[in-house]
Amino acid sequence: MRPNIVFITCHDLGQHLACYGQGTVPSPALDSLAARGLLFERSFCTAPQCSPSRAALHTGRHAHANGMHGLAHDPFRWRLHAGERHLAHYLRETGYRTALFGIQHLTDAAGAPALGYDETYDRAPAAALGQAATDWLATQAGQTEPFYLEVGFFEPHRRWDFGDVEPDDQLGAALPPYLPQTPEARAEVAQLQGAIAALDSAVGRIVAALETQGLLQDTWLIFVTDHGLAMPRAKCTLYDPGIETALLMHWPGGGLTGGRRIPQLISHVDVVPTVLEALGLDRPQRLHGRSFWKLLQGAYYQARDVVFAGKTFHTAWEPMRGLRTEDHKLVLNLCQDIAINVPGDIQLSPVYPQMIEEINARRPAVELYDLQADPLEQENLAGQAQHRALERALLDRLYRWMEGTGDPLLQGPIASPAWKEAIAELRSAS
Repeated sequence: MRPNIVFITCHDLGQHLACYGQGTVPSPALDSLAARGLLFERSFCTAPQCSPSRAALHTGRHAHANGMHGLAHDPFRWRLHAGERHLAHYLRETGYRTALFGIQHLTDAAGAPALGYDETYDRAPAAALGQAATDWLATQAGQTEPFYLEVGFFEPHRRWDFGDVEPDDQLGAALPPYLPQTPEARAEVAQLQGAIAALDSAVGRIVAALETQGLLQDTWLIFVTDHGLAMPRAKCTLYDPGIETALLMHWPGGGLTGGRRIPQLISHVDVVPTVLEALGLDRPQRLHGRSFWKLLQGAYYQARDVVFAGKTFHTAWEPMRGLRTEDHKLVLNLCQDIAINVPGDIQLSPVYPQMIEEINARRPAVELYDLQADPLEQENLAGQAQHRALERALLDRLYRWMEGTGDPLLQGPIASPAWKEAIAELRSAS
């Protein structure tokens, strides 16, 4: 019997949950899900910003190949290439009813049906969105065909008072180690925790609805965030705080239970191939990800030894590519601008001026970090004679990945939708 699938996404969470070791975060529903299901300790996105990350997650193909080089909303307007297939497409073709509640961030609201959704419900604060999703689930009990329900929460994207949520520091406000340990930073984290609490409560409501409707046993629940926290040196960077992601799964009927913690490296592009294999569907050759279904079943699985990530545009041209192994991080910066190009919403943070010296330092062409000795990625080893062989080997591996996935950066700069529009206007006048 094919399972129902509930695929829950959220913005900008990283691994900032109590079940990932952030003890002051009020996340009881997600912690319970982890305790009953699976928690992936080293899950990484392929892009440290919203639309490119989600595009890779839902297509199984890296953003530089699927066309989502930057943000999808106005004024940026990046889109998937024609012919790219979303997970909802694959599932609808095999008889699933598909529904989206909330954000997908791959197109505008009018374009959502083209991604494979039969039904859509627009963005709303977590409480309202969670209620809408649970109301929909109440209509699904007793149906003969399985459903795919995707719920896209805005929280905890800045601004953190979306939906009028209040800061939460009942358990304190422990700071990530890469942030300044200041009262201003603690106040920021308390606001973040309030948004996470709202998200968590809504997820708990959805899980409770699955139980109430008798659907939980045969539902594969996947919870994942798009990228790291909206903090300086996290979101929009290829450092671990920018690309680490929470990934939780629970499916009693499929054996995804027991509170197991999965230590292997996992990339977002692996999720679609895993779902396809679990359902007995063919994996298209063009997918970049690899299924980890055998790992979940306790069968032999050749673990990844590397994950890849990249960024081309966010609000501006900022090309970088990188890889992460068990022990090392390599980042190639194709534009040596300031060290950390901070998105506008993060620039409003009181933490931003406290990190301005680090942010405004010049970015080197190559960064190399020993993640065992230097987990905060502070000491760049690139260019040092004793690490030259390692640097060259990782650069070669990065190049082969870029070449093998058809990365257009190997051919030069990439034209943005705005550039193409301006040139079209210019040519139309000649």
